[in-house]
Amino acid sequence: MPTLPSFDSAESRHRHPRTHRPGVLVLWAVLALVFFASFVALGTWQLYRMSWKHELIARVEGRIHALPQPAPGPAAWAGLDPAQDEYRRVKLTGTFLNQDETLVQATTELGSGFWVLTPLKTADGSIVLVNRGFVPPDRRNPAVRGAAQPEGVVTVTGLLRPSEPGGAFLRHNDPAAGRWYSRDVSAIAAAHGLRDVAPYFVDEEAAPGTPRPGEGMLRPNVWPAPGLTVVAFRDNHLGYAITWYVLALMVLAATVYVGRIEYRQRGGLTTDGEGHVA
Repeated sequence: MPTLPSFDSAESRHRHPRTHRPGVLVLWAVLALVFFASFVALGTWQLYRMSWKHELIARVEGRIHALPQPAPGPAAWAGLDPAQDEYRRVKLTGTFLNQDETLVQATTELGSGFWVLTPLKTADGSIVLVNRGFVPPDRRNPAVRGAAQPEGVVTVTGLLRPSEPGGAFLRHNDPAAGRWYSRDVSAIAAAHGLRDVAPYFVDEEAAPGTPRPGEGMLRPNVWPAPGLTVVAFRDNHLGYAITWYVLALMVLAATVYVGRIEYRQRGGLTTDGEGHVA
């Protein structure tokens, strides 16, 4: 007569609890330690990044609101550092080369359109590209911008910005076709045959007292509209740090839980049907 398979009863399982091999427990402990240490390290790194970001924001805010200084000339170009010089408030004087204007695609508070980049030739013969502001598609032609192109010697105040080589995401600048997606100083200079061009451009600021979009500003009657530079930094580091620390605590709690179960089983302790130690 065939023998039927036997099954352990619930009482038998309580009296003979299943334990894990020492090797499995060691592997579990090692993995738990690695994950715990990694999560703690990532959380601490995010706190460090938060401190660094706050210092950066404070430095940039100081540059933006400082008194304008002369724009760096040719002798200083080689020593420019974006980390130290970006968003410096500068002033420069010269004559616009309006015939070499370049339109770069842009999206601003006023909608989609173009940045107007015009070379400014200074007294020493060097050239700085100036982002004179934004124009919508229907104002691409200088003749319909509501005012004549600036002539003669002018003074521009604005923020120093490093070149933006290459193009935009999945879109490359096409100088031959006149399609520009980023303010690539060297490429724009080459396209117009310009020499002695600064390795940065300047975002021209709006005249004092001009409200920004969203502050009661109507659409301008005169284009381009300057002063639309957005200075913003993502600051989510505290939330990321909390997430990593919570994950570390979860690993620790799981390790303690498994350890308690294993200790009870190896110590001969059993539990009743409600989970109480018998």
